Amino acid sequence: MRIAPDGRFPILRLAGLTGAALAIHGYHLGVEDGEIYVPAAKKLVHPELYPFAPEFFLSHGHMSLFSPILAWSARLTHIPIDWTLLLWYVASLFAILASCWLLASACFSSSRARWSAMMVITAVLTMPATNTGLLLVDPYVTARSFSTPLTLFALAWFIRRRFVLAALATALVGAIHPQMCAYLLFLFGVMIVAERSSSRVRERVPTSAAAAFLPTGFTLAPATGPYREALYSRDYFFLYNWEWYHWLGMLAPLAILAWFWKSDLRGTLPGFRRISFALIPFGLVSIVAAGILGSSQRFEMFARLQPLRTFHLITLVFVLFLAGVAGEYLGRRGLAIMAGLALALAAGMYYAGTQTYPSSPQVEIPSSTSSNPWVNALLWVRHNTPTDAVFAADSRYFKDDLSDLHGFRAVSERSALADYYKDSGVVSLFPALAVEWKQMSNATYGLNHFSIDQFRHLRAEYPDVSWTVIHGPAPAGLTCPYQQQGYSVCQMPAPPLAQSPQLLATPPSAPSKN
Repeated sequence: MRIAPDGRFPILRLAGLTGAALAIHGYHLGVEDGEIYVPAAKKLVHPELYPFAPEFFLSHGHMSLFSPILAWSARLTHIPIDWTLLLWYVASLFAILASCWLLASACFSSSRARWSAMMVITAVLTMPATNTGLLLVDPYVTARSFSTPLTLFALAWFIRRRFVLAALATALVGAIHPQMCAYLLFLFGVMIVAERSSSRVRERVPTSAAAAFLPTGFTLAPATGPYREALYSRDYFFLYNWEWYHWLGMLAPLAILAWFWKSDLRGTLPGFRRISFALIPFGLVSIVAAGILGSSQRFEMFARLQPLRTFHLITLVFVLFLAGVAGEYLGRRGLAIMAGLALALAAGMYYAGTQTYPSSPQVEIPSSTSSNPWVNALLWVRHNTPTDAVFAADSRYFKDDLSDLHGFRAVSERSALADYYKDSGVVSLFPALAVEWKQMSNATYGLNHFSIDQFRHLRAEYPDVSWTVIHGPAPAGLTCPYQQQGYSVCQMPAPPLAQSPQLLATPPSAPSKN
């Protein structure tokens, strides 16, 4: 990667930006989508983990090499899996910044523009990508932690006509995140068409490669029952649910990219205009596709394709380009001004992170205890309950203020009944799990306020469940070896020998949507 003006790749500077990114955006084990990806990796390292209902995280794991990479790393280095995750997260931060530098160097001739772009992108790495439900970079390890830098590497190499490297990076994206690979191939197709059109060569771009990533099992029929509930819990799948400011966040970057394409901006290289142009039809086609999928109930089964995820890449490249242009045109004092802007943005992002995870450290170093009460209870579970234990927790625990979005399975390393919020995201992509998800999440709705009889009923319904975690005091009659900081970890009571008809007829219930 001999791309810097002096012929060297700026490893030390990028390492410094990586440290800054870690301090600004933090690291959190097992939060959000980490509840899906982390258990899959842990089960590969320790197959005895998660004997109950592993389908809620293995459905994703079977489609990607992400979890095997984490597991192989832990085995080869003999580093505990939690530390392996943290090290991979830091490596992925370096990789995303290195890929941004490579792309900036392919699009800007000006060193001032390049470093302006790098300072700003470091400051805003965890900003939302419009209303797609995605952040540019997650403050935890997921498949996107690997696929995003690989995508940018592929795009930069494609622009530089280093097609072998671009193809290799694209293949790795496909092995780690097939959906993002399909979008990348589509973008390459747009760029090829644009280049050949400018040369008056009219050829169709092959679409078979992208089609190979299209999942099966789609039908032209409305979603029904529990699957419909899970699907519509992701309201950002459907454009008609978007507010005006979501539309502004989607269309404004396309308009500015059109200006970038039409203008001969100082300090830019041909790749800048080429990518700026390609991202416009890339985004517009995605908007049209999303509009079609939301236009009729017959297309609901296709909504999980999420065509608007293209705006993850569009937003990332747009921010990089906008910051580079701004730094170039601010003149000789541009770097100082952009550094001040980056510091202000970093402060804002740091504050947003502390508000998202208010009960947790900014960087969660692996430990046997935590300052977060929910995480501390789950760590106690990890170290003091049998490996094959199966737990029940309130299915709405993700919305508990103290949970800070930490997933039960990822932190505790124990099996659990399905939760309502995070497991519904899995169900939205894998409809076959819908009925099981609905039954389990209904069974534990309101568990923090269950009576002893309701716990007995739950044990009768799910005999494998042997433990429970309660936020609040446990009802009399439960054996609870852990009761600290407002949480109780208790053994489930035995089911009644003969349940009353009234109890059988009135199980704990939940509304269809919260």
